[in-house]
Amino acid sequence: MKALLVLALSSLCATAMADELPTDVASQQPPVEEYSYSSDLDIAKVISMSEVPDVCEVVPARMEYEDSKGLRHILQYRVMGNGCSNG
Repeated sequence: MKALLVLALSSLCATAMADELPTDVASQQPPVEEYSYSSDLDIAKVISMSEVPDVCEVVPARMEYEDSKGLRHILQYRVMGNGCSNG
């Protein structure tokens, strides 16, 4: 009976800990900033950029970067797709 109780409590604890993990990761992720022409950007190092799709329209793109203080930022902006031809 005690073994069954220990097993039930350990599975409950594991479930509770698993529920907390996504919130810890989400709290570490910087908020997404929307770019505007008046944005004052301080980009010291680009970490990643999203790929621009092969479509002929304006699409959203993201860039993750570090500023001069070492803080990470995620910048969302709009860019013209790579699928347009000039002919």
